[in-house]
Amino acid sequence: MANNITEQNVRKGVAEVMHPTINCSLLELGMVKNIEIVNGIIKITMVFPFPNIPIEDYLINSVKEAVEEFDEDVEIETVIMTKEKLQKFLALEKENWRQGA
Repeated sequence: MANNITEQNVRKGVAEVMHPTINCSLLELGMVKNIEIVNGIIKITMVFPFPNIPIEDYLINSVKEAVEEFDEDVEIETVIMTKEKLQKFLALEKENWRQGA
């Protein structure tokens, strides 16, 4: 693995990615489920509240940009939240919605 990349380092980078309309990071919102490094490839599972959300590509690209510094290939898998995770997400969304968003 180049750059001695670790899951912890990747997680720190991803932790900086904020949701554009909710005053929380994607990690806080539960939108990043898994981070693994396998054979020099950063594999991230992103979890979305609903299928085909309009900002899906934006969020995926934001996560990719956050780990570009590691100069490794990035694979992102997307899945849909469970009902329990969705309820937590919606509560955080309501509590942290950005005014004017």
